[in-house]
Amino acid sequence: MALLMRLWRRSHSTKLKDHQAALMARSLPKREALPGVNNIIVIASGKGGVGKSTVAANFACSLAKLGARVGLLDGDIFGPSIPLMMNLHSEPRVNDKNIMIPPQNYNVKCLSMGMLTPPDGAIIWRGPLVMSAIQRLLKGADWSPLDVLVIDTPPGTGDVHLSLTQHTPITGVLLVSTPHKAAIDVTIRGAEMYHKLKVPIFGLVENMRYSICDNCNHRIEFFKQLTGTLHQKLPETLISLPLDSHIAECGESGTPVVIKHPDSEHAKLFHKLALQIWSTLQEREDTNETAKDSKIK
Repeated sequence: MALLMRLWRRSHSTKLKDHQAALMARSLPKREALPGVNNIIVIASGKGGVGKSTVAANFACSLAKLGARVGLLDGDIFGPSIPLMMNLHSEPRVNDKNIMIPPQNYNVKCLSMGMLTPPDGAIIWRGPLVMSAIQRLLKGADWSPLDVLVIDTPPGTGDVHLSLTQHTPITGVLLVSTPHKAAIDVTIRGAEMYHKLKVPIFGLVENMRYSICDNCNHRIEFFKQLTGTLHQKLPETLISLPLDSHIAECGESGTPVVIKHPDSEHAKLFHKLALQIWSTLQEREDTNETAKDSKIK
């Protein structure tokens, strides 16, 4: 009985009172909109190796082809791949206010730690330095004017994700995963993190779900359809992408598949994704404008 009482007192003492919670909230950074950036879309997954960077590069280029003003930020500090995929390797210029000017290719402004460090250099940093680097790339650059800033993030639910959600208002998240249980389990954890942080999720991009035979055009499915509780926890699947050598080759050559093969089925899938998200953003903007007009009247 005495042990239970001690445990109860310890548990009770660790619960935050209202005024304690308010004091702690004061020390957290306030979310501030990036000047001249209308929307921020995060490409994320708890799992690594599922193709987030490939989706981010092709999605950004597809948005640009729709006429949107687009930026692409590489949030993977330790393993940046956007310079390779977007064929941008030169160090960004800095203006007289020490603000970086993101270089541009395929009508997309890009910035990455890969542009600021030697190609064969290893970054060995702890969390605070990583978060500082993210803030420098995010707020120490002249992104304006942009309709959409796409942010490619590393695997996991760590410093980069927390830093982004604490400092900037994120419009929404695109989750990327391969459709097998090992990846889906971790992706669901990533989705749960964003739910807890009250960040909307647009939906899921299924990557490497199937392949198309070059000889007979037969579709070869690699994974069974998910059913049950696991399937119910996933957000809506927006598109399913194939495992295809052309997509990988285009990324490694620095020309995204939507640019090199604009009439391919792969490019059409990315166009579908971009069109769906762009339409959603336009609808939100129209709704916000209507709400403002109503308040004025």
